[in-house]
Amino acid sequence: MFRRRLIWQLYPSFLATTLLALLVATAYSSYTLRRFYLDQLRKELRLVADVAASHVEEMLRGPAPGDIDVLCKKLRQAGDGRMRLTVIAADGKVLGDSDENPALMEDHAGRAEIIDAMARGLGQSMRFSPTLGTNMMYVAVPIEEDGQSVAVIRAAIPATDIDHTLNRIYVAIVWAGLIVALGAAFLSLLISRRISQPITRMKRIAQLFAQGQLNIRVPEAGAAELDELASALNEMATQLQDRILTITRQRNEVKAILSSLVEGVLAVDSQGRIASVNPAAAQLLSLDPAHVQGRHIEEVVRNVGLQQFVRRTLESDQPTEGDVSFPDEGGRFFHVHGAGLADPQAERGGAVIVLSDMTRIHRLENLRRDFVANVSHELKTPVTSIQGFVEALLDGGSGDPEQSQRYLGIIAKHAERLNAIIDDLLSLSRLEEGAEKRAILFEDVKLRPVLETAIELAGVRAEQKRIKAELSCDASISARVNAPLLEQAIVNLVDNAVKYSDEGTTVSIEVVQQDRETAISVKDAGCGIPPEHLARIFERFYVVDKGRSRKLGGTGLGLAIVKHITLVHGGHVGVESAPGRGSTFTLHLPR
Repeated sequence: MFRRRLIWQLYPSFLATTLLALLVATAYSSYTLRRFYLDQLRKELRLVADVAASHVEEMLRGPAPGDIDVLCKKLRQAGDGRMRLTVIAADGKVLGDSDENPALMEDHAGRAEIIDAMARGLGQSMRFSPTLGTNMMYVAVPIEEDGQSVAVIRAAIPATDIDHTLNRIYVAIVWAGLIVALGAAFLSLLISRRISQPITRMKRIAQLFAQGQLNIRVPEAGAAELDELASALNEMATQLQDRILTITRQRNEVKAILSSLVEGVLAVDSQGRIASVNPAAAQLLSLDPAHVQGRHIEEVVRNVGLQQFVRRTLESDQPTEGDVSFPDEGGRFFHVHGAGLADPQAERGGAVIVLSDMTRIHRLENLRRDFVANVSHELKTPVTSIQGFVEALLDGGSGDPEQSQRYLGIIAKHAERLNAIIDDLLSLSRLEEGAEKRAILFEDVKLRPVLETAIELAGVRAEQKRIKAELSCDASISARVNAPLLEQAIVNLVDNAVKYSDEGTTVSIEVVQQDRETAISVKDAGCGIPPEHLARIFERFYVVDKGRSRKLGGTGLGLAIVKHITLVHGGHVGVESAPGRGSTFTLHLPR
């Protein structure tokens, strides 16, 4: 878009205003001058008519009224030759005329100036003269005798003479106006430059401000408004300088903090382009900070997990958290936190990703997992079912050989099943290392028989506490699972529910099949779990009440096993609980 400079916006305006005012003044002056000139001319004509009237009045009383025509012609000759005198009798007859023969002139009684002179004592008009064939200005005065008008003296001058005179005056006015216009144009240019120069100077200084030269100040311009503008620009420069210094100091502080962090910090914009990388992140991800600025995260970090986490953080309005592994780099593991960044307009401007190297902790976790596997391998026999049937035999079951034989068969069956479960648990431990994922067999099975078997395995302790286990599962519901592992998970959940429930209560097992998942819930009416423990109860060896757990025979492994069995099936486990209201554990298995 074409933009004119300020001087070429002010100058035409000033010039147009000046010329318009000059034009109006010239037109008004010309109009006033014309009126003044015509008034003066009428006064002169009247004066001539009055002088001629005094002579004609004497002739009218004398014996030779015909000398009036001679008088009119003599008066014309005595004048400048332009003025015409005419004497008209009261009846309209022309008695004398300075230019024509009165005898040949028509009756003038109907002339406007003659009528006005006889009626009001003065007649004036400007009209076309049929006698002379041109426009004339007429002034007529009456000659009275005994209060009666006996004749009229009329003085006239051609209008062309008036126009010629006025035209000469107009030409002089036009030339004067042109001279004044030129002077006004020059003065308008000076005034426009005087106004625009301080603003142009302020513009140049403002450009220097934009280039970072904030130590320069705008001088005063003289006008109050421009001085206020200069003061505002100087104040703006001062504030900008202070803020830039503050921002620079804060940036250096943040840079120092980020450089000292052992956690990697990675900032990306809303499009996923890297904005900054601290030294720790550059070392952890093997990046060169000088070459990754402005590049997409997919270009510089060849890890799908981290790329997906960054995209999820950019799309989420809440902080995100997750784990990312780098198996190609010696098995490195990171715990990552993500949070959105807002731009100055309070809109989403990107995200910051914090990476914590959890490789060492992960390896320790693997060591602990191996320890659990070893413990599970060594402690095969102390299980609730076998102990229950043994106690039944010791309590008198041995008196009945058939009953004892049945108990021993059940014990042998449970021992075999326990060996199978422990073998699967060892396989699960290896599966978490990614070594034997295909060793676990999944097949479509009906869930109700699996759940009934699990309830039966946990039934001894339930019978001891008079706790009833209720199963709600349609016989047609099936799922693709590993039956022994799922059975072990349900046994652990039911066993926990029985452990922490009061005598005479009920444990409910319910199966709900939805479009995308099958949910298996185990609900008890026990003591419940405080909210601060819910996030960690699925960790290995974590127990809410260590004294009570030890008293009830807990080891802290049951819920951890449930969690990992669910993960092996591609699902997840959840819990809802509150102190005094019982707990509900739900296995969510994908269909």
